Amino acid sequence: MKKSLHIAIVLGFSCLTMVNAQQSKTNNQTGKNKGVDLFAKDLSNAEYPAGIWTFTDGILTATEDQCIWTKKDYQNFEVDLEFKTAEGTNSGVIVYCTDLKNWIPNSVEIQIADDYAKEWSESPKTWQCGAIFGHLAPSMSMVKKPGEWNHFTVTCKGKIIQVSLNGMKVNEMNMDLWTSAKTNPDGSEIPSWLSTPFAQLATHGRIGLQGKHAGKPIYFRNIKVREL
Repeated sequence: MKKSLHIAIVLGFSCLTMVNAQQSKTNNQTGKNKGVDLFAKDLSNAEYPAGIWTFTDGILTATEDQCIWTKKDYQNFEVDLEFKTAEGTNSGVIVYCTDLKNWIPNSVEIQIADDYAKEWSESPKTWQCGAIFGHLAPSMSMVKKPGEWNHFTVTCKGKIIQVSLNGMKVNEMNMDLWTSAKTNPDGSEIPSWLSTPFAQLATHGRIGLQGKHAGKPIYFRNIKVREL
């Protein structure tokens, strides 16, 4: 009995070790390691108009409708962050930006919006939270009400962009399918100011966050980037 008990204990310990090792591997694979801070706390690695963006108690926000950008170009990466809207907020995570002065037609914006507000709930679905703005609507609305924190993950691998919001995958795009600057593959209209077909956009560039658009604030925290 003693020998059998000893064997059982050894086997049990071995199994537990294997489970812990597998769990550690799984955690890394599923994104528990979210990478490094996208922006330093003193914003020394950021490019933005002076006095607009500030970190306070770990929360990044802007006082005007001006973007903040990384100084570094990124290619094949994952951005993971939390955001909080106010009533009527319209903001976004911007990727693949190759022209900071004329970023709108030279980048991809993943929309952040208060879908509970009348102006966004009645707008085209491609303008709502989780959309690839003007191009591809989210599969569902997962944004929380203003004042609550949301978890957002944007994964960019070449022409493939995936978006997860509060634990649900809400969007996936193959940019190669967007060959027109006027209409989406489903025939819906692309806003005229998005004048570059996505199939022609570069798949590298700066990462940015949109500021206090239309006078409505946006708040970010735990902003990480992981190169893939």
